[in-house]
Amino acid sequence: MSFLSRLKPALLTAPLLLAAACGSTGTTSAAPRSDAKPAEQASAPAGTGGSKINISPQQNRIRAEKVDAIAAQVPEAIRAKGELVVGFSGEGAPPLTFLADDDRTVIGVETDIAHIVADVLGLKAREEVTSWENLFLSVKSGKYDVAFNNVTVTEERKDIYDFATYRVDQLAWQTAKNSPITSIKQPSDIAGRRVAVGSGTNQEKILVDWDTQNQKAGLKPAQIQNYQKYVDALLSLKSGRIEAYFGPNPSLSHQDAVGGDTKIVGTVSGAGPDLQGLIAAMTKKDNGLVKPLNAAINELIGNGKYGEVLKRWNLSNEAIPESLVNPPGLPRQTAK
Repeated sequence: MSFLSRLKPALLTAPLLLAAACGSTGTTSAAPRSDAKPAEQASAPAGTGGSKINISPQQNRIRAEKVDAIAAQVPEAIRAKGELVVGFSGEGAPPLTFLADDDRTVIGVETDIAHIVADVLGLKAREEVTSWENLFLSVKSGKYDVAFNNVTVTEERKDIYDFATYRVDQLAWQTAKNSPITSIKQPSDIAGRRVAVGSGTNQEKILVDWDTQNQKAGLKPAQIQNYQKYVDALLSLKSGRIEAYFGPNPSLSHQDAVGGDTKIVGTVSGAGPDLQGLIAAMTKKDNGLVKPLNAAINELIGNGKYGEVLKRWNLSNEAIPESLVNPPGLPRQTAK
């Protein structure tokens, strides 16, 4: 059985929200975790009236044209073989990387971005699916040229890898579609409200920190409920038992798109209050590939193809204005 075989992407599925991005959440309440894995999915009821997302193997992907000046920057060894070997983890979830309804074809926003970047570089993207741990080892060894896998930039990872950013690392607040709540952006917005979060997650740390700030400021404490399964939280949200749910933006945005009966009312950096977390293409340090990757992403931002891909997967709220090489990442973990 392949790593992705358990990720059947029917419209009746939504992720079990165990972690934010594939990085860590730096907050004042806990040191960031650099080993957090992607979310796994669990069954959840779909609503009606959601937008259509193509989960068939016939993806009709958005494509881009080769840019000779950028393609010329690709290391000769990669240019000679004519392909870009791209690694993905089989532990992902919609809309990041998951299986089409043929249970075989790998699809998602990460695969789409990888393919259009390869287009600009004049290369064919060769997809390789592996475990989360092996993804890093394979990039480090050079077996894979690059990983597009919702990987957050961290200072520790920058010791071994180079990064070219392509999305922001966001957490999101989700409410029922008919909720009177229109915005949750800061701690005071949840004072006295019935809110929920996944147990043991990075976002739980941020939520608890928000509530602590509110109580110190004399505001009403939030009524926090913890869930092991997102399906249970979603049912509570729709029934009115909770007013808002706090989880990874890609997963919640996907549920909005396929269900049609929820909405996003605010986003927060997955890196905590002091740093905007960034998701990036990860390649072996000093192998000469990060600059052409960065240039290709910026070309796609400029020509609109990048925006089209994010819109296709309902992730426009994670767009970046410019790709950066090795920007400040989540801080190093301190020894306990």
